[in-house]
Amino acid sequence: MSTIHWTETNEQRSAHWHSESAAPPPDRVVCADDTMRADVAYRLACEGTALMWRGDFQNSRQLLHAMSRRVDRKPPPPGETPAASFHLHRRARHHRARVLGRLLVLLDDDYRLDLRRAPEVRQACTEAYGPPSRPMAVPLTELLGVIGAHQWRTKGVRIPALDDFVHPHYGVFSPVRGEYVDLVAAAPLPAPAARGTGRRTAFDLGTGTGVLAAVLARRGIDHIVATDISPRALACARDNVGRLRLTEYIDVSGPGLYPDGRADLVVCNPPWIPARPTSAVEQGVYDPGSSMLHDFLNGLTAHLVPGGEGWLVLSDLAEHLGLRTRGDLLAGIEAAGLRVVDKTDIRPRHPRARDTTDPLHTARAAEVTSLWRLAGS
Repeated sequence: MSTIHWTETNEQRSAHWHSESAAPPPDRVVCADDTMRADVAYRLACEGTALMWRGDFQNSRQLLHAMSRRVDRKPPPPGETPAASFHLHRRARHHRARVLGRLLVLLDDDYRLDLRRAPEVRQACTEAYGPPSRPMAVPLTELLGVIGAHQWRTKGVRIPALDDFVHPHYGVFSPVRGEYVDLVAAAPLPAPAARGTGRRTAFDLGTGTGVLAAVLARRGIDHIVATDISPRALACARDNVGRLRLTEYIDVSGPGLYPDGRADLVVCNPPWIPARPTSAVEQGVYDPGSSMLHDFLNGLTAHLVPGGEGWLVLSDLAEHLGLRTRGDLLAGIEAAGLRVVDKTDIRPRHPRARDTTDPLHTARAAEVTSLWRLAGS
């Protein structure tokens, strides 16, 4: 475990260092308070110095916004290709996160935030980090994310296909983009293999919040096994399955991708962008080398009953960004011994698809999310 050190009122202080993005602990830490000007804070952060905030909490947020404006003054130049633009955009976002992540706050050994006008964060931090044990320094940007995740977890996200709410946990991808849920809610279900009983079974791979498993249960699938590699996602899915009173139909299993056995239906909504995630929550969006996509395809025939189907829910955003081609996807399907039964498309409804100031607007505006129905060839 890493520890950071700083001097405060002529006293040496230290705290456990925590970063969800696995950022290394800063070598130099100085105290900052309400007297620090934004230009000075920004310069120090760019030089690699971390700022331990000891002033008013609301003023720390104001300083963070001021630093953010200074980072954003130099947007990345457009690349020669969509892929180049994407990588420049990612590099700029990483630089932004690194600079803003140098404004720190100190959580006491019970997660109390000892700052003027500080919110109550103990429950939110316990949900995100587990039981408290020692003083811990975290980036303010991360703590704000923890607070926001607690609010999402408390309020939930309404899912029209369920006529109910799903409650995402910290570090678990939230189903705020409902297009992929709508596709799974509308696709025709395969006929059950055991025709004498009429029972259907399904696997939901990479379940996240458990939303797709819940949709399948509400559609009449008799038994669903929901898997994920993330312990946070497994805890989140179990929580939502219990909230939705679906424990009779859904087993949450993991960590792993495929469970043992075979199913009438295997559903997978892998991360859509073949790039390296920089934080836990980004694992729901970025999949290095499309490894989960390929693992799903290559393992599908061995986990389907005769006549069963695999449903691949995938955006073509990576194709518009030049990170993967349609030919690559079709070749992967064919190499896995699969054929395409049908494909259903849906356009995105999220605001970023209409944001012309987004550096990736052209690709986002052209994006289509598809449900590919796959079967053995």
